[in-house]
Amino acid sequence: MSFRSSVKKIIPAGLFPAIEPYGHLAEAVLFNTINGFPSRGLKVIGVTGTNGKTSTSFLIHKMLVEAGYKVGLMTTVAYGVGNDIKQQQEHMTSVDVPTLMKRMKQMKREGAEWLVLETTSHALAQHRMWGVPYSVAVMTNITHEHLDYHGTFEKYRDAKRLMFQQTNRNRKGLRTGIVNAEDESAELFAGDVKNPVLYGLNKGDLRATSVKLSPDEVQYDVQVDDEKLHITCHLPGSFNVSNSLAAVAVGQVLGLTGKQIEQGIAALTGVEGRMTRIDEGQDFSVIVDYAHTPDSFEKLFKDLKPVVKGKLIVMFGSAGRRDEEKRTTQGALAGKYADEVVVTEEDDRDIDGQEIMDQIATAAEKVGKTRDKDLFLVHDRTEAIKFTVRRAKRGDTVLLLGKGHEKDILRNGPKAAELRHLQQDDHNPERVVEHPWDEIGTAHEAVKNRLH
Repeated sequence: MSFRSSVKKIIPAGLFPAIEPYGHLAEAVLFNTINGFPSRGLKVIGVTGTNGKTSTSFLIHKMLVEAGYKVGLMTTVAYGVGNDIKQQQEHMTSVDVPTLMKRMKQMKREGAEWLVLETTSHALAQHRMWGVPYSVAVMTNITHEHLDYHGTFEKYRDAKRLMFQQTNRNRKGLRTGIVNAEDESAELFAGDVKNPVLYGLNKGDLRATSVKLSPDEVQYDVQVDDEKLHITCHLPGSFNVSNSLAAVAVGQVLGLTGKQIEQGIAALTGVEGRMTRIDEGQDFSVIVDYAHTPDSFEKLFKDLKPVVKGKLIVMFGSAGRRDEEKRTTQGALAGKYADEVVVTEEDDRDIDGQEIMDQIATAAEKVGKTRDKDLFLVHDRTEAIKFTVRRAKRGDTVLLLGKGHEKDILRNGPKAAELRHLQQDDHNPERVVEHPWDEIGTAHEAVKNRLH
């Protein structure tokens, strides 16, 4: 049993959420002290937001590596220094404090001077990022997510603002915040730092013009100081115009040349599980993406629906023990934009998967979908992928959403039914079991089987 599980048994359930952040703070202080404050000497670029954090982090990292910087990367998907990037195995974006300390020490040994650090609201609210010397803070967007933990949107938003406030307190850093000007919370974030830089498609200090979207990339122009840059980003979708603009802003702040910014962003050819195309020579499109929030659903569907030649077929689920409110919104959005919807599992944990699927399906039905006609419930995710791919015909587009890069799927453990009355603890093997998972590999196999 983990230390966290033991503490949960001692502390009353209603009191634990209030005490937990201070336990993490004590842990952060302790492990920083034991490890000699390994982040000292690193210049950290923090990236936070609801959607786009990972893609933006990869874009910034690649741009800096191409420009000759000695830079590390820690994201939901991967970590490492320079072009030596390893897969992230943990089922979390911001790793625990001991792991964070260990990786920072290793990165410094490998010569890293900069670190691009994807940072979550959980890590910030729990003080797990105490002592991290953020020099530049980046906000991609703030929309509905993680209200199961934070309780209200305002608390969720303000947890992310902590990174900007921490950046502003670092007088040895640049005290700069890169902010999405089109987000409703932009003014709050910009007000948290001494040097705000705003970006957007229609407003901000940096604006994208002459935007061209295609199934494989986005292109646009942006005026940076006295120079007009032409940006090519090989991550499709209008949201990646915004994500790459954030990277452009970082390049400007760090003093990169226009050529370095252009070449650096163009050098990134893809991010695992982010608009990843499955190509086995089939005459229909299959895309794997990590989209799992209402905002990411709507942006993705709005981008793809006008350019899909045939039907848009969408497969997804919603996690157990996580924000339940978003399930109906996900179902309604998929029902509105997709021609066919397949609902499946997505980390049920110890919650009844059929219950989750019914919540999603009911919302899709309310906007016109009919079960077993254009709305299907297939709980086993492997079978759901096979089923979804079999539905596709020439010219159709299949979206497999929610898991993306993740290498495990969380399902009921052997004693889940008896233990559901207890508090959530995903690491208790009696309640939740991590099964190996490979969405991209499973999709490739499904398409191959369909063709043969």
